[in-house]
Amino acid sequence: MPTPPREGSLEAPTRHPLGWEDEEFYDEAAFEKEFLRVAEVCNSCRRCFNLCDSFPILFDRVDESENFSVDDLTKKDIKDTVDGCTLCDMCFMTKCPYVPPHEFNIDFPHLMLRYRAIQHKKGKTPFADSQLVKTDRNGTLARPVAGIVNWATNKKHKKVRTLINNIADIHPDASLPKYNSRTLLARAKGSKRIINQDAPAYGKRKIVLYATCFANYNKPAIGEAALDVLAKNGIEPKMVYPACCGMPELEQGNLDQVAANARKVSETLLPYVEQGYTIMSLVPSCSLMLKFEWPLILPEDEKVKKLAAATMDFDQLIVDIEKNEGLAEGLAPVKGGVTLHLSCHSRAQNIGQKSTEMLSTIPNTELKIIERCSGHGGTWGIKKEHHDTALKVGKPVAREALKVHNAFVASTCPLASDHILEGMEKQQAGAAPARAWHPIEILAMAYGFAPHQ
Repeated sequence: MPTPPREGSLEAPTRHPLGWEDEEFYDEAAFEKEFLRVAEVCNSCRRCFNLCDSFPILFDRVDESENFSVDDLTKKDIKDTVDGCTLCDMCFMTKCPYVPPHEFNIDFPHLMLRYRAIQHKKGKTPFADSQLVKTDRNGTLARPVAGIVNWATNKKHKKVRTLINNIADIHPDASLPKYNSRTLLARAKGSKRIINQDAPAYGKRKIVLYATCFANYNKPAIGEAALDVLAKNGIEPKMVYPACCGMPELEQGNLDQVAANARKVSETLLPYVEQGYTIMSLVPSCSLMLKFEWPLILPEDEKVKKLAAATMDFDQLIVDIEKNEGLAEGLAPVKGGVTLHLSCHSRAQNIGQKSTEMLSTIPNTELKIIERCSGHGGTWGIKKEHHDTALKVGKPVAREALKVHNAFVASTCPLASDHILEGMEKQQAGAAPARAWHPIEILAMAYGFAPHQ
């Protein structure tokens, strides 16, 4: 007698390489067959109904079909299901009982990614979308005219912003990241921080700070706060930024470009790894790419494997220092309390609540933790088609932040933190703090450093 299938899995989830260089990966008939197989499992389970918009769309289309069957799903139903996915990975990491090594072998986010890769290969990625994700080019072009760009993208300047919205298909209410006239690399090069030789970790850590495109071009204050904290703890890191990790391109299914970025960045960072350096990433999405997505895209690349093993998220590294050498003295309470949102890509790394542990080292400070999707989803959340849904998904987060009303709202994802403030403002005008924070900025303030701009 054959062994009956198990109802769920008790093993830790594992992921298979994407196989994106195989011809079958782009076979639309093979994809649709696999989609219907996965949809059948998801429809019979429905455990993930409240995670994002993909699952309600899928289940509603099945319920509204003639035979209440996944076999009735149309190509439009499949497309709409894919369009609702933000690649947050929460269904795979926290909800689905049928992920590998279970025999059902369900990896919903990577199935959605496969659809987008097929569309990208067919040239069906919208032009505006393909241009929004060119973060290095956009950051380089915007830097000399950052003031003008920030003025033009401000929601208050409706005439110019309307033109931008129409060209790029951006929702008029969506907050867009600001650019900075001085990159993080430029700021770090001119830095004259005093390295604390009395810190327990002094002389014991070799760290490369991977700047990430967002910290380099948009919010260098995050990186400067990290440099402050590391200097206080006796560490002078190398600041390196070869290129974007490719997460924005991944969202569009441009796997060729993601692989190219992975090869370029790993080529630059590997010599440091071989000298015993730990790679510290400032943004969880980038950490996730280096640690998990790149090895699945380039499973035979030894450089990528070595880099993945040497990479830590910013909070993961600070907690590791705290547990092994100990943090430097001098942390003082943060008055007014901190609301800390743990982003999906922090949770998807499967490292625990490291930002919670990190900020818990600050004495006598109220800390409210929110562990739920903010709804932003990178470029997904700013689009006209998705912005209202992004706010709906993130409404519980904004509502909880309003309820505790702490002075500081921080998220491990800098895009999520701004989105949360927007959601708070939507629910209660004038109630959101003036700005959002990154957890490393909170720790820097607790050490007495003034916030950077």
